[in-house]
Amino acid sequence: MMAIGEENASKLFAMMNEDEIKEVSFAMSTLGQVKTDTVDNLMSEFVDQISEVSPFTGNMENTEKLLMKALGKEKVSGILEGISGPSGRTTWDKLGNVNEEVLATYLRNEYPQTAALVLTRIRPGQAAKVLSVMKEDFALEVIMRMITIEPVKKEVLASLEKTLQMEFVGNLGKAKKRDSYEAIAEIFNNFDRQAEKKFMENLEKREPESAEKIKELMFTFDDLAGVESKGIQALLRNLDKDKLAVALKGSSEDIRNLFFKNMSERASKILKEDMEAKGPVRMRDVDDAQMYIVGIARDLADKGEIVIADKGEEDQLIY
Repeated sequence: MMAIGEENASKLFAMMNEDEIKEVSFAMSTLGQVKTDTVDNLMSEFVDQISEVSPFTGNMENTEKLLMKALGKEKVSGILEGISGPSGRTTWDKLGNVNEEVLATYLRNEYPQTAALVLTRIRPGQAAKVLSVMKEDFALEVIMRMITIEPVKKEVLASLEKTLQMEFVGNLGKAKKRDSYEAIAEIFNNFDRQAEKKFMENLEKREPESAEKIKELMFTFDDLAGVESKGIQALLRNLDKDKLAVALKGSSEDIRNLFFKNMSERASKILKEDMEAKGPVRMRDVDDAQMYIVGIARDLADKGEIVIADKGEEDQLIY
């Protein structure tokens, strides 16, 4: 379709039904650059003249131009949004909009290795939710596979991506290799406290060395103790003080004092009064507030605005 030009391709599109157009369009939009030799080998049996075709690039822009020749603008927009989402998101990005129960139900019918591959490529927060609603034995097996996962062949990943795209296309708007322990640590950071404890205890029994590595990489609310005063002050400028009051209700005395001493006397007095006024708070609310603050701290660290010291002794800050 890409090789025969817009005019001819538009005639073929006009003869297809919508499902066929979606499937072909998805394939076209993910082709990338295609060499002339590849085109020759694939199409020489259909047309003698194809060897004269120039190299082309299969991307969203060129796919849209071809579709516009055959279909109305509104219909093309709907098809392309089904492929890439409203802002050109990948299949993995769009899986973030799938309800965790739905995704967990789908993955439980797959091999643990397949489920592990999917969960290493979606957002850690979403992966944590999916694992939390899976059966415990299966979820633990998936975590183990995620720890030991190897680089995946491009064609295998493309096949899985296409399957997921077609499976969830009605509900949905390339990945670089990451260290598996770092990915799991991020997922554990997004578990609520009860789920984190449950999975960590099971992991410690089954694979204590892996559990230890994950714990070392996890960044928790208590780890804010390793952030210097300048960083805490930057954090205070960027967070919701009401959520801070809830988070500190369930924190250690050391963490509370860390925040208080980096605020003005008046501000710390107001915060203490807010904490007292709230009375008893649910542990789930404390967990959510602490996760919110940890998330902001990590964002600021990524931007270089604060420094989060690693837990390794050689990475601690020296004054």
